[in-house]
Amino acid sequence: MYKKFFRCLVLVMTFLAVAGCGIIDMVYLPPAEDTAQEIFEAANDAMSEKNYVRAVELYTKLRDTYPFSPYTIDAELSLADAYYLDEDYKLAAESYKDFESLHPRHQTIPYVLYQIGMSLLSEFRSIDRTATELQEAYDCFKRLRQTFPDSQYVKSAEEHMLECRTLMAEHEIFIADVFWHMKKYGPAWRRYTYISENFTDIPEVAGHAMEKGKAAYYLYKEDEGEEIREKRQGAWSEWFKNLL
Repeated sequence: MYKKFFRCLVLVMTFLAVAGCGIIDMVYLPPAEDTAQEIFEAANDAMSEKNYVRAVELYTKLRDTYPFSPYTIDAELSLADAYYLDEDYKLAAESYKDFESLHPRHQTIPYVLYQIGMSLLSEFRSIDRTATELQEAYDCFKRLRQTFPDSQYVKSAEEHMLECRTLMAEHEIFIADVFWHMKKYGPAWRRYTYISENFTDIPEVAGHAMEKGKAAYYLYKEDEGEEIREKRQGAWSEWFKNLL
């Protein structure tokens, strides 16, 4: 009887010990990390639901936690796409550039170049702002056309190249017009001349700049002549005063 009791006691203690270890593990051990695949699939689900903020969070987590995972390269490109779709064009451009830098021979590089250009073009807000993004976007589209002439993105890239050039020309016209309205005809004439000579691929803008440049030059010379007359009159007046 005592032996039977002792065996039962041992079994109960063993059960409690095992159960206790399980409880300790549940309470004190950290939860298992999600696998790279699980994170990638969750991020793709977030993209499908247009929850781009969550997608960015998950793609970034995958990139940082599993840098050598077979899912990481796709996650890096999808991260840039998530920024672009969320209209955060600055971060999108930076992410696409990072991807090109890390994976220059990847098969998606034509798409990446196109998206860099689109991000920079979309970042441009108004002709009264700096046109740095426009020039960079134009250069990116041009590089796509030169490097991958057979790419499916080339035709659209060429259309956006023309858009970039038109916006750049309009930006220059805006600056020239500011000088014109301030009656600074010399700087206005020089700006209009620059536009007419450097934007011949935008004939409407170049033609307008040429005509406006002629008027600005006439007014500039008129002001210059008036200034010379005023200086001469001042010199003669000073000479007469010295005679008295």
